[in-house]
Amino acid sequence: MTDSNHYQTLEIEQNATQQEIKDAYRRLAKQFHPDSQGSQASHERIIEINAAYEVLGDPKHRQVYDHQIHQTDDYVVATQRQQRTAEAQREYQRYREAQQDTEFAINQWYQRIYIPLNRLISQIINPLQSKIDDLSADPFDDELMEQFQAYIERCRTRLSQAKQLFSSQPNPSKLAKAASQFYYCLNQIGDGIDELERFTLSYDDRALHTGQELFRIASRLKREAQHATLKYYSY
Repeated sequence: MTDSNHYQTLEIEQNATQQEIKDAYRRLAKQFHPDSQGSQASHERIIEINAAYEVLGDPKHRQVYDHQIHQTDDYVVATQRQQRTAEAQREYQRYREAQQDTEFAINQWYQRIYIPLNRLISQIINPLQSKIDDLSADPFDDELMEQFQAYIERCRTRLSQAKQLFSSQPNPSKLAKAASQFYYCLNQIGDGIDELERFTLSYDDRALHTGQELFRIASRLKREAQHATLKYYSY
């Protein structure tokens, strides 16, 4: 039904019988008639009531009126359906645009952050074992130790570059896990470098082993970050 119609004016349902229509008309006419002197007396209201009964009180007029109501209701339903469809299309368009923005952000982060960051971390971690093997020939040889210290210094430089790169661009929300793994990876590398440097000063094998273990942890975190990134990156 529409927002305002004769059935509502007479305060009855659309499937009311003719007797119910007549009873409703009598009740409302008595209630709102200007001559009743009651608090609800209303000239405008009684005009609406009379007009409603004039239509609904005659079965033929009522049949025509009901047909008009159904046509109006069908139009309203169709209009509402069209509006819902249009809104759904707009919502889908907004969703697709958001998806495209997300995909673009992920691809940008992959190219600008992931690739160079991954390379810097590998340049720090991968040479460690071979450097330790070289030094193991004679840890007290000054030249071998200087080479090992030079490697540590390069690690510090690359770690600084990696941290600066990592913080240069916010990660997309979908890559939050990958970013978190990279963050902890860089922290482990920093602690590992400190332990390796402590070894060069004290020749304490425990510091060397701790540094190796921290680098192994960093390597695992790096692999986890790679997996979390490639899960969303589209080639």
